[in-house]
Amino acid sequence: QVQLVESGGGLVQAGGSLRLSCAASGRTFSNYAVGWFRQAPGEERKFVAAISWSGGSTYYADSVEGRFTISRDNAKNTVYLQMNSLHPEDTAVYYCAADRTTAQHLSVKWRTYALDAWGQGTLVTVSS
Repeated sequence: QVQLVESGGGLVQAGGSLRLSCAASGRTFSNYAVGWFRQAPGEERKFVAAISWSGGSTYYADSVEGRFTISRDNAKNTVYLQMNSLHPEDTAVYYCAADRTTAQHLSVKWRTYALDAWGQGTLVTVSS
C-alpha cells in the first residue's frame, strides 16, 4: 500500500501563490492516479484536482480551473498542486489521495468507495 504525506501549506495573502507537495512511499507510485481535495471549516470535503498515473490527463474543479495546476514527478514519487491567484475562499485543509484507477473516475467517484490512501492534510490559509 502507498503512504502519502502532504507539505507546503501555510499563510498567504490573497492573490498570492503556494505549491503543495504530496510525497508517496510504499508501492509503485506510478500505478496510481492522485487527487487533491480540500475541506474548509464546517464544510464537507471537496474535489480540487486529479492527475492520471502518467500525468497525461488532468481534471479540475470549476472553482480552481485556470488558477491551480496539478502535476507529478514519478521519479520523485511526488505530486504537486501549484496554486496561483489564491482567494480567501481557498482557505482549507488540503489532502492528497491515491487510487489505482483513472483520474476521471477518481475525480467523480471518490465519494463512493474507499480510496487506497489518504494523506494527513496540510492547512492553507489565505488572508484578505
